[in-house]
Amino acid sequence: MKYLFLVFLMNLLSQYTGKPLRRGDSYLKSFEDIKNEIAGYTDIAKAIIDLAVHGKAQNRSYERLAVFTDTIGPRLSGSKNLDAAIKYMFSALQDDGLENVHLEPVKVPHWERGEEFAMMLEPRNHSIAILGLGNSVATPPEGITAEVIVVASFDELHERAQEAKGKIVVYNEPFISYGETVQYRVQGAVEAAKVGAVASLIRSVASFSIHSPHTGWQSYQPDVPQIPTACISVEDAEMMSRMSFRGTKIVVHLKMGAKTYPDSPSFNTVAEIVGSKYPEQIVLVSGHLDSWDVGQGAMDDGGGAFISWEALSLIKDLGLRPKRTLRLVLWTGEEQGGIGAKQYYQLHKENISNFDIVMESDEGTFKPSGLGFTGSAKAREIVKEIMTLLQPINATDVYNNADGTDIDFWMRAGVPGTELYLRSR
Repeated sequence: MKYLFLVFLMNLLSQYTGKPLRRGDSYLKSFEDIKNEIAGYTDIAKAIIDLAVHGKAQNRSYERLAVFTDTIGPRLSGSKNLDAAIKYMFSALQDDGLENVHLEPVKVPHWERGEEFAMMLEPRNHSIAILGLGNSVATPPEGITAEVIVVASFDELHERAQEAKGKIVVYNEPFISYGETVQYRVQGAVEAAKVGAVASLIRSVASFSIHSPHTGWQSYQPDVPQIPTACISVEDAEMMSRMSFRGTKIVVHLKMGAKTYPDSPSFNTVAEIVGSKYPEQIVLVSGHLDSWDVGQGAMDDGGGAFISWEALSLIKDLGLRPKRTLRLVLWTGEEQGGIGAKQYYQLHKENISNFDIVMESDEGTFKPSGLGFTGSAKAREIVKEIMTLLQPINATDVYNNADGTDIDFWMRAGVPGTELYLRSR
């Protein structure tokens, strides 16, 4: 995480990617003017690099994150742990000396998985590792016992629709990429219910596995029956696929005790360093505080939240005052589809012209090679110039398109967006 200071440079982007490029409000700056101005930040960039990599801030966000996750643990939307996490961060941001620390109320889903297990009964007894998918309904109290049909795609499911009625659909979809393959997790239950299945089990959306199922949010449709759904490990999905290919009958007993409660009150957590010249104009850096309930949420997205916080800490420690307001937002309800971010957007979109650029870190906190950027071609050229300031750490590349559930609302409305691009991809 020693490269966390990269997010600070978003403060520079705001000067060129949002408002018209004017000098003294009289005429547009030339690109050469902009390049020269960017070059003038070389010493400041070096100071930030030195503080983050070699100075007192070295490993600081890691230590902060370790204390946070060890103290709070998992932070599922609607849970007491998430409430505790928000209170913790509210106090921590105040103690750090940041400005305008406050909470903005939102409503978030409240779902609990309860007890859950699955057992293969035929052709042999085998305990199947499962994780119920968010928003899944429960099975009947006695569970569901049914024959399995294994398919590799939605197309195959539809072709074999008559076979699927009354069965448990197992999706053994090949992993292509998270963005493409995740459709099976999100829509798998709906598509299975359309052909009369009684439950669905989805191969975890992962490139590899050590017998470890993954969870995530899934969505029902109002006009389609709601059936229980869970993820299974890659190994179990492959095994059942092999059995099915041989013509072996597979019977599974599934029991899930999931419950859905009314939406719960929660908060987006906000802190700032107020701009010296254009305080109404916003450079937004962000990550989400909520997580799933089966881990500590250190990578998804504790790391992203804490390096975004660190961006403000570094600037404060160096006594810098950006021209525009640097705003940190720690989102809530991201795992349910950006619920907190959507409500934040609805609340603030009337001032959208004041948002110069938005950034979210939610892809892990490995060593970055540069930025993913969404914006105009002219803005991209300017961003490339800004990234030359990161030559000392070899993180200068600019890639097409930023991604992020929580900032997507702004980017679709035309606000430039960025994300860290990681060498691990």
